[in-house]
Amino acid sequence: MDVIRDPQHMQAQALAWRAEGVKVGLVPTMGFLHDGHLSLVRIAKEKSDVVVLSLFVNPTQFGPNEDLDRYPSNIQRDLELCEQEGVSVVFMPDADAVYAQDASVFVQEEQLSQGLCGLSRPIHFRGVLTVVAKLFNLVLPALSVFGEKDAQQIRLIRRMVRDLNFPVEILSGPIVRESDGVAMSSRNSNLDPESRKQAIVLRKSLQAIEQAVKSGESSVAALREVAEACLSDSDLGTLDYLEFVDDESLEPVTEVGDRAVLVAMAVQFPGARLIDNIVVAK
Repeated sequence: MDVIRDPQHMQAQALAWRAEGVKVGLVPTMGFLHDGHLSLVRIAKEKSDVVVLSLFVNPTQFGPNEDLDRYPSNIQRDLELCEQEGVSVVFMPDADAVYAQDASVFVQEEQLSQGLCGLSRPIHFRGVLTVVAKLFNLVLPALSVFGEKDAQQIRLIRRMVRDLNFPVEILSGPIVRESDGVAMSSRNSNLDPESRKQAIVLRKSLQAIEQAVKSGESSVAALREVAEACLSDSDLGTLDYLEFVDDESLEPVTEVGDRAVLVAMAVQFPGARLIDNIVVAK
C-alpha cells in the first residue's frame, strides 16, 4: 500500500493508471475509520481494479464554532486498517496543498442543499462538493463510494456529477450500525458516556416512524408526533431537524404515499451532532 501526500503526485499516478486501462475506485473519508468506512472500501474493491481511500479533514465544510479542531483522528490506526482491507493507495494531503491561499472558486449547489443540514450548516455543502470535485480531478476514479448515512450529501454529489458531467459512477453503501442501533460515525467518539447511551434515540424515533407507516399512518404531522414522543426520552439531545422530504427532490411532503420519502434527522448532543435517516413509502 502506498501513501501519497502530494496532490500532483496523486494525479500523476491516476493518469498513469488511466493510460494502462486500470479502473480506479475512490472512497473519500475524513479519517478515524470505522466499519462503515471499511464497508465502502469492500464495495469499491468488488467494482474496481485499485482502491484509493482519501484521508482528509476538509476545512471548507466546517463553519464557525463547529468541530474542526476537535474532529477525531488516529492516522496510524487508519493506515493499518487500510492495509488490512487491501487499499492500494491512501491519499493524505495537507490542507494547504489542496487549497491555494487565495482560492476563490468553489462548487455551489442551489436546490438540494437548501434544507435539512443545509439550514443549520449553510457553508457545509459548498465545502463538501468542492473537495469531492477536487478528489475526482486528482484521483480520476471510474467510481466512488459514499455512505447512505449522509443522505443529503450523496444526493448532492449525484446531482453535481450529473450537472457537471463528471465521468464517475456514484455507488452507495448502507448505513452500518453499532450493536445498539446507533449509526456508526467518527463523531460518536466525542460523546460522553451518557450522551452515547441516549444517542439511540435517533434510531428509535426512525423505527417508530417506520412501524407507524407500516401500520397505515401516512400523515407527516402524525408521524412527527410519534417521533417526538421517542425523542422526549433524551434530556441531553436537542433536535436540530426532523424532516420528511421527497427522496429525489428533497422537497417537503405532508403525506407518505407511493413515492419514496426520506425521513432525515439531526440531534445535537454535548460533544457531537448526530444524523440518521430512513426511506419509507406506503
